Amino acid sequence: MTTSPLTNGRMPRRRVLMAGAAAATAAVCGSAALGQTTSSASSAKQERLRILCTGPAGSVPDIVARAFGEALAGVFAQQVVVDNRPGAAGQIAVQALKSAPPDGATWLLGQGAIASLYPTLYAKLGYDPARDLVPVSLAAEMNLGVAVGKAVPAEVADTRMLVEWMRRHPGEANAASPGTGTLPHILEVMLFDQAGLDWRHVPYPGGPPAMAALLGGQVAVLVLPEGLLLPQLASGRLRLLGTSGRERSRFSPAVPTLAEQGHARSVMREWFAFFAPAGTPARITEQASEAIGHVAASAGLARRLEDAAMTAAQSSPAQLAAKIEDDRRAWAPLLVDAGIRGDA
Repeated sequence: MTTSPLTNGRMPRRRVLMAGAAAATAAVCGSAALGQTTSSASSAKQERLRILCTGPAGSVPDIVARAFGEALAGVFAQQVVVDNRPGAAGQIAVQALKSAPPDGATWLLGQGAIASLYPTLYAKLGYDPARDLVPVSLAAEMNLGVAVGKAVPAEVADTRMLVEWMRRHPGEANAASPGTGTLPHILEVMLFDQAGLDWRHVPYPGGPPAMAALLGGQVAVLVLPEGLLLPQLASGRLRLLGTSGRERSRFSPAVPTLAEQGHARSVMREWFAFFAPAGTPARITEQASEAIGHVAASAGLARRLEDAAMTAAQSSPAQLAAKIEDDRRAWAPLLVDAGIRGDA
């Protein structure tokens, strides 16, 4: 597989999300019970919360981090900062989390793979998920979509036709992803390796630059979370050939699932979660999980994520830890069998 640099050389982009007026705060809380829960939690916390984000501005993790950050401002902390640390499929953000004090003032918002799959993908991973990442809560779930741009002829209307076209045009058979070892990359491997194709993986440091490459014709295929693809689908600049859920997506019901098209092993959903630094006391992670759960249930946050074809999610720290282990058991053997390496 061909790889490319996964860092963009830019300074981290930070956004500060300030608390609104009392009425806005009450709207986020949604109920007196929420106010009581979060006020008791915030009384033991700092005034400022920093959310490290594994993706660049405009990426899926960035959208999730900002949505939760705005909802939590004035509820869990008086000020919330989203600190974008893209690159290396999330590992740069994880390294930043490792250096943060375990006082509840810094969280990480990242893809589930950083905790569940990276120990299998990387021979020299710069962290130990079991030791360095403390599960806090799920945040969002979404389908992945397989899209093609102008480099692929208009008559290619489904994944079967795409595979046939890629087989006939090996020199043009390349597929972009938001990083080596990300779930979109894994889905591409499962689709194209199992079809016996001679193809090339082109990783980018996040979804937006990968999208730009597809729209510019530098790559033929792109797998990303569905919500990043739909705006360009409406404009006609790309075509969505399949989605990765067990059932058709309610956000693009006319698009068949990959399973419907004969790719039964490609059923998967991307998910993102919050993590805290190693050594964070259980009482802090429990308080954080409760606050995330309450804002995740609010209509405003749910609508904002739905606008990006995502579903808000929440869990206890223990439930998140169990989900990480379930994904590891389900996917790690497949990664080994397929020979997928993040550092290859």
